[in-house]
Amino acid sequence: MKTVFSETQLAHAPAQEISDGELKPAVEIPARAEMVLKTLKDRQVGDIVAPEEFPLRSIQRVHSPDYVAFLENFWPMWTAAGRSGEAFPFVWPVRSLRVDTKINHIDGLLGRYSMDAGTPLGAHTYEAARASADTALTAAQLLLNGEQSAFALCRPPGHHAGFDFLGGYCFFNNAGVAAQHLRDNGLNRIAILDVDYHHGNGTQALFYDRPDILFLSIHADPKDEYPYYLGYADETGEHAGTGFTRNWPLPLGTDWDSYAPALEEACRWLLVYKPEAMVVSLGLDCFEGDPISGFKFKSEDYIRLGERLAKVGVPTMFVLEGGYAVDALGTNCVNVLEGFSG
Repeated sequence: MKTVFSETQLAHAPAQEISDGELKPAVEIPARAEMVLKTLKDRQVGDIVAPEEFPLRSIQRVHSPDYVAFLENFWPMWTAAGRSGEAFPFVWPVRSLRVDTKINHIDGLLGRYSMDAGTPLGAHTYEAARASADTALTAAQLLLNGEQSAFALCRPPGHHAGFDFLGGYCFFNNAGVAAQHLRDNGLNRIAILDVDYHHGNGTQALFYDRPDILFLSIHADPKDEYPYYLGYADETGEHAGTGFTRNWPLPLGTDWDSYAPALEEACRWLLVYKPEAMVVSLGLDCFEGDPISGFKFKSEDYIRLGERLAKVGVPTMFVLEGGYAVDALGTNCVNVLEGFSG
């Protein structure tokens, strides 16, 4: 299995994040990708290739042009306002507030294009996010070129990013960008399976009214876990997409034995849907040692996950999402890929 990776993704290197009501050391850091890369090389999983550069319109297929432009121009606007440190939004256009006005102030724009205060932006965020999207697009192109599997070592992650907002450490929705690329290049039925500990709210929303991209997610119950406001079992799609979204919210403390039945049900949905390709949002934060997880996976459980996904029997690309137990991240990730490849 080929891995796609760009060192440009390491340029986004936040020092802090807002968590539990205080500034804490950031957990979505370059060392995550570096650890995965090291383990891939140590275990000789396959070739590691640099991503191609895709036109911006490939990202704009799932993100609004004004949001993309905001990210591209953010740092010059931030510094022009006399700011120099990492940026955090602090005000949002909720409920009775307006979203149809033209905002000039950088703080207003930050709130307009974000969903939380825990996702810092810095001088190199845009270039890293752009490289991360290109990484996913290149893995998708590998499938189109005839590869049966590929791994997009994406960082920053993507599945919380929506049509016009960032959040959950995510800026561009890498899995969504890849799925749309597969659709735009001749495939008619794509499945996205999200196995991150947190619900992929951004990905769900992007395709909620579409039957051509099935979205399945197994995650911690949003009653108790981020993102809180999406990911419930009664969310099944709307309009033409009715029935093409499925969620399996699971209780805190879930281990592999409790998780596996939900995975089996998701695989049955895949069997019925018969996708021409599958995009796996590979979050690794179900691990028992993850600092922001309430699940109890062990490292060997990720081998089982990969083995089960291989049985789906369709061309599959894996897109790295979350997973913040840095020391174990490489092992857990490569366990999935080796389990899948047999």
